[in-house]
Amino acid sequence: MNGEAGTLRRTFPWAPILWFGALLVAGFAPVLARLVRQWATDGDMGHGFFVPIVAAYIAWQRREELLTAEAAPNWWGLAVLLWGALQLWLATLGAELFLARTAFVISLVGVVLLVGGKRILRILAFPLFLLLFMVPIPAIIYNQVTFQFQLLASRLAEGALALMGVPVLREGNILELASQRLSVVEACSGIRSLLTLSFLSLVYAYFFDKKIWMRYALLVATLPIAIAANASRVTLAGVLSEVNPKLAAGLYHEASGWVIFMVALAMLIVVHALINRIYRLFHGSN
Repeated sequence: MNGEAGTLRRTFPWAPILWFGALLVAGFAPVLARLVRQWATDGDMGHGFFVPIVAAYIAWQRREELLTAEAAPNWWGLAVLLWGALQLWLATLGAELFLARTAFVISLVGVVLLVGGKRILRILAFPLFLLLFMVPIPAIIYNQVTFQFQLLASRLAEGALALMGVPVLREGNILELASQRLSVVEACSGIRSLLTLSFLSLVYAYFFDKKIWMRYALLVATLPIAIAANASRVTLAGVLSEVNPKLAAGLYHEASGWVIFMVALAMLIVVHALINRIYRLFHGSN
């Protein structure tokens, strides 16, 4: 039995995967270096540092499956690699960072498929999918979605402040209060928490729930959670500005952002519990 296990372990293509992986990192070095610099300087992408670490840990957790899976190289992987190379070339010509960065993930998928085959690719599908969350959203999409979140957060905050008896007048994403003018800037728009919450929702569901569909249910749930959390942040800023205008800016504003983000995480856990309760109710009735 031990001899059979040893044979299976030896069939795993460690050397080719490490070799191709090293070549990929070398080939994409300028793209990856610029990506890491953005993680360090862009407040919206701070979670990027954790994405490859978490993905690697999940892959390591599946090492027994990988070691016992028979490698069956698939030549479709070469086609995926060529796709990644073509995408990188086009991105370089057009100075398009999103295409260049996602080309790395595509090429990595191609390497796994080429060297290990479909079985190993299926085992590593989830950690490979997580790597997409380390790539920032394209600027054109970011700006459009950010503006829509600003307007939505402004509308919800206007309604909440009115219900609390705080006089408010909204013009676009500007809230006119008695004490000052409150602008719903990009940091309050929901994009930052939405990106991070989306990644955390998948990781949380992976570690705390065995149902695969739960990962994507919580991923969908992050959108209304992010909207509610950021509208609450704007509302809190409006209430605090009525007490003291300085509380709606600077350190106090940043601190409220962290508090609201923790509230959003708590909401995610509550939503998970509610979905499980509904699932058990219907599942038990069948």
